[in-house]
Amino acid sequence: MRRRDFLAISVAAAACTGARDVEPHTTFPTGARERLSVSTYPFRKLIISRRNVTGRMTLKQFAETVKPKLNVPGIEPWSHHFESTGPDYVRGLGEHFEQAGLHVVNIPVDMPAKLCGTSEERTAALAMYREWVDAAVILKSPSIRVHLPRGENPGSIACSVSALRELAAYGASKNIVINVENDVPTIEQPERIVEIIKAVNSPFLRALPDFCNSMLVHNDHEYNYRAMDMLFPLAFNISHVKDEESGDHGEVYRVDVNRIFGIAGKTGYRGYFSMEWEGQGDDPYEGCRQLIEASLHNLESDVPAR
Repeated sequence: MRRRDFLAISVAAAACTGARDVEPHTTFPTGARERLSVSTYPFRKLIISRRNVTGRMTLKQFAETVKPKLNVPGIEPWSHHFESTGPDYVRGLGEHFEQAGLHVVNIPVDMPAKLCGTSEERTAALAMYREWVDAAVILKSPSIRVHLPRGENPGSIACSVSALRELAAYGASKNIVINVENDVPTIEQPERIVEIIKAVNSPFLRALPDFCNSMLVHNDHEYNYRAMDMLFPLAFNISHVKDEESGDHGEVYRVDVNRIFGIAGKTGYRGYFSMEWEGQGDDPYEGCRQLIEASLHNLESDVPAR
């Protein structure tokens, strides 16, 4: 049996067995710059979206600026920057990315979803996420990022585990990883993410470590670094690089990027690093350029964890 046929059969089988016997298969680059990407989220004031109809460029037009202005090969397109999840639009988008010399490393999905709502709401949420998994297949993205369900009773993870296990099984059938990020501080604390991922017990449900977001859970640098220690061992293909984040009341939280790259290296993480600048200033290109320089410094020198 040819290896390609064997993998196809194995992935199909994983959909029926909870994806426990098959690992995601993705070949990651080893060069420092080749491991870098830029998220479109920092450019949300510039790119037209359903939240920003006055943006000055489309997602396709933004893609044309990435190589000339940032010189990285990866792009992480935010769901709100897509005009549609229809196959024809997504195929055209993928062709445009390839023409711009880019490949997709992850799709962060921030569309409304009630995985722990009524039966009808859960069905609709899973159907919506499956559409994004199918879009990831077309774009050759290794993954999508979803949110932990809102509305679950405090201290309970049963609904999250059930819903994400079902979604991970669908991802396994398409060789698409489902990532969960330490993003929303009230429901996506690193401890909760780890508990849910371990309970689902599928290699297709993984963590997306964001360098700074856990500062919003506790304004405590050591807590944030412990969060990275917890999440990077469960990460597969994507991490968000940022050096600062703003709170709801104007607070600014900063982290030691070098230290976090050291943590990533210590855990053996070999996936992509996507620039998600959230710093002070009006120029996201310049902010991302600074993060790219810091990332290259660390990846090229292989700074150890402290």
